[in-house]
Amino acid sequence: MRRTIAVVLGIMVAASIVSGCGGRTVKRTEIDKTIDLSGRWNDTDSRLVAEEMVKDCLGRPWMNTFDEANKRAPVVIVGTVINRSHEHINSQLFTKDLEKNLINSGLVKFVADKQERGEVREERQSQQEGLTAKETVKPVGFEMGADFMLQGTINSVKDEVKGKYVILYQVNLELIDLTSNQKVWIGEKEIKKYVKKSAFSL
Repeated sequence: MRRTIAVVLGIMVAASIVSGCGGRTVKRTEIDKTIDLSGRWNDTDSRLVAEEMVKDCLGRPWMNTFDEANKRAPVVIVGTVINRSHEHINSQLFTKDLEKNLINSGLVKFVADKQERGEVREERQSQQEGLTAKETVKPVGFEMGADFMLQGTINSVKDEVKGKYVILYQVNLELIDLTSNQKVWIGEKEIKKYVKKSAFSL
C-alpha cells in the first residue's frame, strides 16, 4: 500500500514538473522597445526602415523641383511593396509605416490607396441615393489625384552553417512620377543580423 502511494505521489510530482516547464510567462513591454527573438524581420525593422527611407526620400532634390514648378506640396500614394525574401513578411505593416511617416512629415499630401478608395467611393455613391440629408451629401468627382507613387521590394539572403546564420534584408523603394513614369528617387536600406542557435532551441 505504501509503495502504491509512493508511486502515485511520484507520478504527481513528475507531472507537476513537466507542466511547470511547459508554462508560459507574459510580460508587457514598451511598444518601441527592440526585441529580437528569432532573427527574422520584425516590427522594429519595419518601423526603423520606414523612418529612415522616408526621411531620405523627402530630403532629395525632387521635392524642390516639384515645389518650384507647382507651388504646392506633392501628393503621394503608396503602391505595392513586394516581399521577395525567403520568409513570410507582412508587407502591409511596412506600407502602413511608410504612410505614417509620409503623412506626419507635413511635407507631402497623401491619398488613400486602391482598396481604401474603393470603400470610400462605395460610401460616397450610397449618399447619392436619397437617404442622406442633402446638406451632408459629398459630391462625386472631387477626388485628389496623386502626383507620385512609392513602390518597392523586400529581399533577403541567408547564409547558414552549424546552428549559426547571417541574414541580410535589403529594402528597395522607388518614387515614380505618375505623369511621366520618371523615377525621381531610388532608395535602398540594408539590415544585417547574426543569429546563433542554442543547442536546446527548437
